[in-house]
Amino acid sequence: MSFRKPILTENTALFIHGAGDVRVGKHTALEPQASEVMVNVAAVGVCGSDLHYYKDGGIGGAVIATPFVPGHEFSATLCRDLPSLDLQQGELVAVDPATPCHVCEWCAKGYHNLCPKVRFIGAPPFNGAMTQSLAVPESGLIKLPSGMTSDQAAMLEPLGVCIHAIDLAKPRLMETVAVLGCGGIGLGIIQLLALSGCQRIIGIDPQPHRMKKARSLGAHFVGCDVKAVQEITEGRGCDLIIESTNSPDGMLHSIQSAAIGGRVILVGIPDGDAYSTVSAAEARRRGLDLRFSRRMGDVYQRAITLVQEQRIDVDTLITHRFALNESPEAFRLQCDEAENLIKSMIYPSLEN
Repeated sequence: MSFRKPILTENTALFIHGAGDVRVGKHTALEPQASEVMVNVAAVGVCGSDLHYYKDGGIGGAVIATPFVPGHEFSATLCRDLPSLDLQQGELVAVDPATPCHVCEWCAKGYHNLCPKVRFIGAPPFNGAMTQSLAVPESGLIKLPSGMTSDQAAMLEPLGVCIHAIDLAKPRLMETVAVLGCGGIGLGIIQLLALSGCQRIIGIDPQPHRMKKARSLGAHFVGCDVKAVQEITEGRGCDLIIESTNSPDGMLHSIQSAAIGGRVILVGIPDGDAYSTVSAAEARRRGLDLRFSRRMGDVYQRAITLVQEQRIDVDTLITHRFALNESPEAFRLQCDEAENLIKSMIYPSLEN
């Protein structure tokens, strides 16, 4: 068995030690393997899954057993030239955090996002990008067009999650759609629905500033809870429900908001990794098509085009910014659902 050597450079990282316990400390980066390259992290977003690791100590079987560095939505600069990829030292890149095995049955069927053997940066036991530098697979590097910022590059990953959800949902012209949860993912989905020609988009979120943002980004109607869906549709429900909350009631509310023969896409991860009780009859009598969305497929080039052509505004979703030594506060504010907060971005090289 071969062991990876530590790199003897000073490095700092945010560690989640367990549920509710997040600290900044010294971190030793691992030496890159032959197929990897060292990068310096430029910007890294706080994702809902990062918050679940913080609140619950894990998600399903991905449990924090030792202090763990989160962060998978990130951009970085290269520490050396990579001529084979037409990339130069110091160049800004996005990084796909997922490295599927490409040989299992599920990869062969095209389900790379569901590969059971995936190595995913920022999911236990693989440390993530809330640190100053780390080794990443060369295969995960995404070349960027000139002028794209480090924030925009980091937001390509969550935008990719939105695109994947839309691919599963297959929105149809003129149908009525409700998006439950207007955080960063929900607001990205609303923008994509508007591009898809949906003429009755309903955004649901309990926070007034998120409802206001949903309106500005393409929602035709907004409400603070799912009762608004029934009021707006006069009891009919929606043809398509896309759920992007952290609520255990997310599945229940989606089913209750769907029209007969409707489609439900569940994108959010519920707190505690469990849904509340759902009436089987309520779903069955509607004849619903229910699907779960996990991570993304091969979507980065579409995400880049959408941002580059200004069809999707990812910058407007970033409301709070932190240096690495301030990052525990980012987690606390996100979990407390602070006023006016949508998305937090951390800059590991920034001095506060």
